Amino acid sequence: MERFSSISMAVVRRLPKYHRYLGDLLNNDVRRVSSQELSKITGFTASQIRQDLNCFGGFGQQGYGYNVDELYNEIGKILGLDRLYRTIIMGAGNVGRAIANYTFFDKSGFKVIGIFDSNPQVVGNSIKDMTVMPFSSVESFVQENPVDIGVICTPREQSQSVAEALVRCGVKAIWNFAPTDLKVPDSVIVENVHLSESLFTISYLLKEHEELEKKKK
Repeated sequence: MERFSSISMAVVRRLPKYHRYLGDLLNNDVRRVSSQELSKITGFTASQIRQDLNCFGGFGQQGYGYNVDELYNEIGKILGLDRLYRTIIMGAGNVGRAIANYTFFDKSGFKVIGIFDSNPQVVGNSIKDMTVMPFSSVESFVQENPVDIGVICTPREQSQSVAEALVRCGVKAIWNFAPTDLKVPDSVIVENVHLSESLFTISYLLKEHEELEKKKK
């Protein structure tokens, strides 16, 4: 998708981590932190942290560091967490149900307003006070209930047609858990979460670690 901002995606993908670690500091009643202390917590260099934050303006003071509460809130605003995102889930299987029941989702401003499935045995069931609706009703639902994000939790063979239905509805962002890459217009944002790729990365690193241990013997 074409982007308005010139901020690199590498920086954007570090922001949620900063936000999470700052939230942990607040929960531990830490109110001030230096870039060096943040470096130890996050694993990023102090220089990298300062460069990342400088992309969005001046934060912190030399000799004082960062006000944790202020920086946490500012990064939240940069990430767009100061607004509500109306979200629907396409697929009421294990992943779809897990996301629907994920309490952090609501707390972060992502409100699930509908869940859909193609299985007649699943349609009509209740998940978190919502009745599962058929895929065929998604377009009429979105006409009456504007949606910001569509979450695809379907099998691979259904995912592309589901994505196309969301695009027709005017949904501009898709969070894709299906094990495939979707073909959508450039104007639609897609964030892929391929669980198998993450698992295969673990298997590679584990194999590498085992081979290294063998060489040490």
